[in-house]
Amino acid sequence: MLFYLTILSIFLILYLLYILYNFLETKRHQKCYLLDYQLYKPSDDRKLSTEFCGEVIKRTKNLGLNEYKFLLKAIVSSGIGEETYAPKMVFEGREDRPTYQDAIVEMEELFEYTIERLFKRSGVSPSEIDVLVVNISMFACMPSLSSRIVNKFKMREDIKTYNLCGMGCSASLISINLVDSIFKIKKNQLAMVVTSESLTPNWYIGNDKSMILSNCLFRSGGCAMILTNKPSLAHKCLLKLNCLVRTHHGSNDESYGCCIQTEDDQGRVGFHLGKNLPKAATKAFIDNLKELAPKILPIRELLRFGIHLATLNFFKNGQKKSTRAVINFKTGVDHFCLHTGGKAVIDTVARSLGLSEYDIEPARMTLHRFGNTSASSVWYVLGYMEAKKRLKIGDKLFMITFGAGFKCNSCLWEVVRDMEGVENVWKECNIEDYPPQTIMNPFTEKYGWIQDEDINTFKVPE
Repeated sequence: MLFYLTILSIFLILYLLYILYNFLETKRHQKCYLLDYQLYKPSDDRKLSTEFCGEVIKRTKNLGLNEYKFLLKAIVSSGIGEETYAPKMVFEGREDRPTYQDAIVEMEELFEYTIERLFKRSGVSPSEIDVLVVNISMFACMPSLSSRIVNKFKMREDIKTYNLCGMGCSASLISINLVDSIFKIKKNQLAMVVTSESLTPNWYIGNDKSMILSNCLFRSGGCAMILTNKPSLAHKCLLKLNCLVRTHHGSNDESYGCCIQTEDDQGRVGFHLGKNLPKAATKAFIDNLKELAPKILPIRELLRFGIHLATLNFFKNGQKKSTRAVINFKTGVDHFCLHTGGKAVIDTVARSLGLSEYDIEPARMTLHRFGNTSASSVWYVLGYMEAKKRLKIGDKLFMITFGAGFKCNSCLWEVVRDMEGVENVWKECNIEDYPPQTIMNPFTEKYGWIQDEDINTFKVPE
């Protein structure tokens, strides 16, 4: 009897060890790593100088005196420099009549620059990619852009492709969330994410102020990245995804309509940025942080915040509070990748999180050098940190993005490999010159006087 009990005990122990091994092995394969990424840098002949921007505005026939002055004011206060990039058709003077082929060429240039370099540097071949996710919000074609990539790089027949449209500036984190979900159920996967925006067919030629503003903010850019859940590649990867939180306020009509592609009174399609956009962004941001904070902050900070908040509520005595409880995200985060939606977006997030000028320097410099590159903007911010040698093993990196819908998506990465030796487009921009002693907007000197000019005496230059 003792013999059988011993045998049974051995089998039971082995079975429990087998279950534990499978559990740990599954967890090991469910991690999401960033193996490598490649930013897009268009050729220098696509740079938007101060003078050329003025020429583009002047040749827009539908603009009146008020709209002309409004655009110049916007570009003066945008925080954007004169080394950002625009599509080819703008330099050819055809922004009012782009062709379908123009949009295709814009995307092909992005694919050739980023994907080819990424494959070469990472050592991954196109045939090894199991999943491909492409997010270009404002351009859809047939076959899809993901199919074009599969055809161009001759990827496998069983590759799983996803083509995301209409997801706005927060689309890259949505793509990563999709990849991470796939990694939870499939082992040993390699996934590619391509994130950008198509400006060619979406240049607004009307005179609605809420729609012409997008022409001042959005610039050409993009990024391709390879993610994996292969344990064998973990030591080669740059970042590990710790958590990702998505917030969607699309059920609220005000939030839904504050950032939307639509037609103006003349039937001209453009991208409307409503006056209630800051309010919608703030609501989504707060709700996102409420869910994210417990996932990334130490317990001591959560307790401190809770005690502080309870104390303020207890002593307020029905009067308006002069102070408010503020949670310190720096206790769980070392670096902040902020979406470069505009100077006001960066400033608002910085105030909300209590960030220093050092913390937001990468976002400010990205806006100044590359502009708002939509869903790829946070990757240029990451590239700046990398080129500046800020990222060390074990550091926590917080990404925050906003997008139409209205959406706020954020995630926390952990640096798992020294990133000092990796080349990126910022090194080609003389990274040693950033940040400059004074960030002078080149448009201020030429157009800044307009802010104080009497509208009745202002003359549109010939």
